[in-house]
Amino acid sequence: MASVIIALGGNVGDVRATFQKAISNICGMTQAALIARSSDYSTPPVGDVPQDRFVNAVIEIETDLDPHALLFTLHRIEKKFGRDRAQEIHWGPRGLDLDLIAYDDVVIAKPELTLPHPRAFERAFVLVPLAEIAPDRVIGGKTAGEQLKSLSTEGIERLPDLA
Repeated sequence: MASVIIALGGNVGDVRATFQKAISNICGMTQAALIARSSDYSTPPVGDVPQDRFVNAVIEIETDLDPHALLFTLHRIEKKFGRDRAQEIHWGPRGLDLDLIAYDDVVIAKPELTLPHPRAFERAFVLVPLAEIAPDRVIGGKTAGEQLKSLSTEGIERLPDLA
């Protein structure tokens, strides 16, 4: 079983309810075990597109799917929840974004998949929830906790737990 980190994000609709359903889909469609789930965080959008704040979270799962099959499944789940990658605005609004951040210590550099995620350590909206559940997880030779110290977390707010 591979230990996998997946980042979740969205800012359209009831994102937190979408996360719950998406996580169930991820575990069911990949035959994965959910190891950890971060809190949800309200985060400012990235880029120059005027839009609502995002909700972001991170999960850790264990799965036997290979990285390419896992990515394909994550894209299918995004599509199921209304995402159309071909039609969307870069860094624009979306109901669900699933990013494969790390798959064990696997390193892949292909056009369709780069592992670990090439921009994970530039994004506080990924590192804050990752540091909550796995601060000592080494990804690309660095821990989330170490990398987070070099980024601003301004505007990132932990949301209260859902009842």
